[in-house]
Amino acid sequence: MHASTASAGAEVAFGQPQRCPTYNNGLLIVDDEPEMRRFLKRALGSQFTRVETAGSADEARARAQSSKFDLLIADIRLPGAFDGRELAREFRVRHNDAIDVILMTGFPDLHSEVVLAKNEADKILKKPFQINELQALIKRVVERRQDSINAQPTRGDDAGAAAAQRMMSERGAMQGVWDAIRRIAPTPTTVLITGETGSGKEVVARALHDLSGRTGAYVPINCGAISAELIESELFGHVKGAFTGAHQARTGLFGHAEGGTLFLDEVGEMPLAMQAKLLRVLEERRYRPVGGTHEIDASVRVITATNRDLAIEVEAGRFRKDLFYRLNVVDIRVPPLRERPHDILLLADYFLEMLSSNLAQTKPVLTERDRRCLLAYDWPGNCRELRNVIERSLLFGQSVADFLPQGDEAADRTVPGHADSTLEALQRAHILQTLRETQGNKSEAARILGVSRKTIERKVKEWSLGQEADASG
Repeated sequence: MHASTASAGAEVAFGQPQRCPTYNNGLLIVDDEPEMRRFLKRALGSQFTRVETAGSADEARARAQSSKFDLLIADIRLPGAFDGRELAREFRVRHNDAIDVILMTGFPDLHSEVVLAKNEADKILKKPFQINELQALIKRVVERRQDSINAQPTRGDDAGAAAAQRMMSERGAMQGVWDAIRRIAPTPTTVLITGETGSGKEVVARALHDLSGRTGAYVPINCGAISAELIESELFGHVKGAFTGAHQARTGLFGHAEGGTLFLDEVGEMPLAMQAKLLRVLEERRYRPVGGTHEIDASVRVITATNRDLAIEVEAGRFRKDLFYRLNVVDIRVPPLRERPHDILLLADYFLEMLSSNLAQTKPVLTERDRRCLLAYDWPGNCRELRNVIERSLLFGQSVADFLPQGDEAADRTVPGHADSTLEALQRAHILQTLRETQGNKSEAARILGVSRKTIERKVKEWSLGQEADASG
């Protein structure tokens, strides 16, 4: 869109726009076209307390180091390594989902539906557009945010735990998990949740918080998603002038979780230097913002999770022994989905309902073939992979069974070309097959399988798949 074509529409549409009452922190506009940035800043300036612009994802990330925003409007296609979708995902983590996102694209396609289904953005705006279209989107996003604020659970609300019960049965391998949740939730005890990637560790963490009676917020962070340079500021905040670009003080996640729960997902990814600082906070219940001289009391319950064997990480020198013992007061192991057959159809139904609603579709009914294939497959990517399979079936309007590796053959747990039908062989074949489908793109393969890129890289190395994976591309 050229700014000149939309600016005329802006004058007609705006008149005397009202300031967004729900937003107090400002708007960030990210687009590589200077004219677009200037136009949007001029057109939307009177609606926000502050409007900042950036020409790339890197510039936007730098601005977010010293400022907080209520709304991000970004083009999906941006110069550099990060695109608008990746920027939106990072901002969701940085702001604990307390930021709304509108992504612009001149190339609308199936990815637009994927973005919305994955909650990477609240709305997609197709270029070219008139300013009144953008205004209408902002109005709807603001109204939804206000509704969300009004609907915040009151003290003692266990909606999160109820949602967990819809996703996890209390039968078989999960009975012990639920027993532990109910017994430990009301206590201030530090909890370590272990389990494979995608097995539902955050669902357990959320249930622990919602049944705890704590009145503060539940604040999650993925330690592996934040760089070593930024994680201290993310957790503890910083004072004005603490580093270049710190134009104002910023509260860290410990501050946002005061009186509540801080969930440190993938704690095994935390840098060693940061591990020492976390240990000090856990022992002394106090922390110091970056650049600060005064300590702040921390009334925060810390729950951690990892897909690694931390005892092995300690032996390898990658994780502090004293921190491991401090975190491992109570260990709740979440079984992989293959050990929870009762949960597979329960989760499939939950994801069908949630994702079909997100996509404004009628919820489909699983066929007998779907159910048979769902139960026969071993789910190396666990709940996350199951969600992705359901999502793809909805997006393409096909049977769920069509998106499982072997369709009907999965019922016999056989893998073409592999006589060994063990789980390891199945995982190896499935990962290699997905790498071939993505032309060796490990990030895309990880997204499809519902695991992290690091998991794919580790498996490729373990199984010496390097040449095969490269050949697939």
